[in-house]
This record gives sequence, C-alpha cells and structure tokens, in this order.
Amino acid sequence: MIVWIAAILVALGALAWGFRFAGQMATGNAPRFRDMPFGVAYGYVLGFAVLVWLVWGYLQGRSADPAIANKYFFLRIAIEGFIIFSIAAWLFRLLGRTIGTAWSRKMFRAMPLTASFGILVILIYAILAIFAQVIAPYGQEQIIPGVAANITPGGDPALGGNPDFPLGTDQIGRDILSRLIYGAQNTVGIAFATTLLAFFLGGTFGFLAATLGGWLDQIMSRGVDVLMAIPSLIFALLLMTIASVWSPVLGIPLTVFMVVIIAVIDSTRVYRLARAVGQSIVVMDYIEAAKLRGEGLGYLVFKEILPNATAPLLAEFGLRFCFVFLMIAALSFLGVGIQPPLADWGTMVRDLGGFVNYAQFAPMAATSPLLAAGAIALLTVAVNFVVDWMLHKSSGLKE
Repeated sequence: MIVWIAAILVALGALAWGFRFAGQMATGNAPRFRDMPFGVAYGYVLGFAVLVWLVWGYLQGRSADPAIANKYFFLRIAIEGFIIFSIAAWLFRLLGRTIGTAWSRKMFRAMPLTASFGILVILIYAILAIFAQVIAPYGQEQIIPGVAANITPGGDPALGGNPDFPLGTDQIGRDILSRLIYGAQNTVGIAFATTLLAFFLGGTFGFLAATLGGWLDQIMSRGVDVLMAIPSLIFALLLMTIASVWSPVLGIPLTVFMVVIIAVIDSTRVYRLARAVGQSIVVMDYIEAAKLRGEGLGYLVFKEILPNATAPLLAEFGLRFCFVFLMIAALSFLGVGIQPPLADWGTMVRDLGGFVNYAQFAPMAATSPLLAAGAIALLTVAVNFVVDWMLHKSSGLKE
C-alpha cells in the first residue's frame, strides 16, 4: 500500500513538472508559468487528480450494481449535498441582493458564498428550533403505538424500513426524524443560552478588570489562569459527574448544572479577550475625557468600552458558540449532558451507533447516527464561515 502511494505521488510530481513545462512552451515562457514554483504546479495537478477521482467515485455510486453503488454511497451523498447546498447558498445570496432594505442588499452584495451558506444554514436551524413543535410529526419522547422499534432508515420494507418513517425509529420506537428536529431546539437552544451566559460573565469581569486594574485585576486574572490550566472537557466531565449526584438531592435538573458549569468554564476565554480589548480602549483619549467629565463606571463600560469592543466580541461569540455546542454534544454522548427524554444529537449518535453495522449491505440504514453527527458538523462549519466573514469585515481588509 505504501509503495502504491509513493508511486502515485512520484507520478503526480512528474505530471506537475510536465504541466509547468508545457505551459511555458505554449505561452512563450510567460511570467505566470516561468515564475510558477514547483509546489504550485504540483497543487494544480493534485487538485485536478482529486477532482477526477471524485467524478469517478460519484459515477461508481450511481452504478446499477448494488455492491459497487453501496461502496461509494456516502461519497455520492456528500457530493450531491455539496452541490445542492452550493446552489441554495447562491440563490439565497441572489435573493438577498434583490429584496430587503438598502443595508441588507449592500451586505449581501459584499458577502462571499461561504458566508451566504453559513447564514442560510443558521436560519434553517433557527426555524427548526423555534417551530419544532409544529414541524415535527411526532413528539420528541413519544413512543408510537403499534410501531416496531429499530426500523431502518430509507423506507424500504425489504430492508426493514417503513415508508411512514423515512429515517426509521430508535431502540424504543420513537421517530428519529422528530427527534432530530427537536434536537435542534434542545442542543442548539441550550448551547446558545450557555454562550450568552458565558459572555455575560466573562465580558463583565473582563471589562471590570481592564477598567479598574490593580489588585482586582490580579485576583481575577490569576483565578482565570488556574481554570484555563485544566482541560475544559475533562473539567466539565468531572463537575458534571459531581452534579449528577447532587441534582436529585437538590431537585434541580442536571441540564441547569450543565449550563452553569460550561458557561463558567468558557467564560474564562471570554474574560481574556474582553480584558485585552478593554485594556487597549481604556487608554484612549475619549475614555480620559469621560473620566474628567465625572462619568461613572457603568457609563465607561457600557457606553464607551462595550460599543468599541463589539466587533471582536461578536466574532468570538460565534467561535465560543461552536465550542460550547460541541462540548454539550460530547457530554451528552458520554451520558452526563442533556438527559432523556429530551432529544439531543450527542445522545442520538451514541444510541443509534448500532445502525452503522448495516453500512456494508444497506448504506441508507447506517445514516441514522451520521445524520445527528452531520447536523453537529454542518452547524459548526456554518457558524465558522460567518465568523470568518465577520472577522474579515471588522479587520477592514479588502479582497
């Protein structure tokens, strides 16, 4: 296997040299090919080879032979999904450029396709989360009478499916499609609330440390250093294990403990950013002028510092939301996060993992855990696309 890989890489290197040489001959040694590094030429050839392989794999996935089609099923679905989402993002951006306010139309005109894709996905998730009770065909904890458990996805009765349940049912007979929709409400909604709490705590204390300084800054900063020295997931898992013992004693849902624990842990990162940004603002002349006017601490923080720190904090909010979202999913996967009967994507990945065993002869049946995992990954990618665009805008850089 290693010999074959080495041979392919060497062959691609020879093709890259030939590509650059042919370009130099065909264009009369034009600067574009004359000054092209070998690495750039190799990248072009490698990209073309990957593109050819993707086209070949997609055609194999459409093969009439089930054995071959099953082998490339997930590659075909990934390519089709990429094309569909690309077209949807382009149409969404085109729609945003033609309707709306002057400000929104200007924003969509300057928006790259990746940011358009991210905003579209976030809007879809928000609609699913807000209107889950209306959209979902069944309740998130409803065990459907007369319906078998572990119905395989795809709706093919020959493979154990049911057309009435396109994504199948779980191990106790609940509709997976409904639980995926409710998962958007629970997982995303709780992650959003947790991120808001983390920013309230970290931003408030960070701005106070930057404005007041002195011993208060030292005490809070050293405390934050201690918390940041502990790996976040391990620390959260330890605290959630302790909280799972006290939750029934105190009568407080374990989800509330999870929100507070993750918010406190994640607020340390927000504190660092808020303090750094605040320290660069408090030395400005308009801050000194406000102090000379006799303005209080609240005015300085909320009227002077916060408006000038909005751009970096907003970008950080997107990144923090991704980390919180993934941490909640990880804790739920480990069994100490969002608790049953609430639907949660992390728990669904764990509970539906057995369907992966059907991947070889019925790939559609193996999509149940992958749908929940894909929902997590898709939202993470979408939020990062939007955050990258916001950072680009706030930096003042031009294309």
